[in-house]
Amino acid sequence: MAKALEFTPQPPTPQEHLDASVSDSAEALAESLRLLRELHEHGVLDVLVRLVRGGEGLSASALHLLAGESSTTLIKNVVELGKTASALNPDEVRVLGQAVSAGVTEGAKYVAEFNARNRGIGLPELLSLLRDRDVQLALGAVFGVLKGAGRALREAGEE
Repeated sequence: MAKALEFTPQPPTPQEHLDASVSDSAEALAESLRLLRELHEHGVLDVLVRLVRGGEGLSASALHLLAGESSTTLIKNVVELGKTASALNPDEVRVLGQAVSAGVTEGAKYVAEFNARNRGIGLPELLSLLRDRDVQLALGAVFGVLKGAGRALREAGEE
């Protein structure tokens, strides 16, 4: 009597396994390659490679990536804003920030009252507000800011 043959198929080779995966994912691979090509053409891939390798030359690559007229202007403006912000006294900025916040709240109350009354401030009300100690202090602060800004503008024009 005949004996049954035992057949054990060969496991797929790594190349056959790769070929099957590639054919299953052809569309995704094509899209990935397009993305990779765009990243390479715009220099982003180089920056990412340097970042992964430990940052050697990363600053130069990032600046090269940002090289362009608008990017240069942006960098210069950010640096100038940083210089200005570092020259400000944090305590004074905190006090002025709180004052502006309180002023906005008070202004919102005034707008609500104005809408309810349906009329503005008359001359008698304006004069009584000018006698108010808080209004005098705020006007003094505003005029101080204007005076300082004017002095800085004048000095910049003289240079």
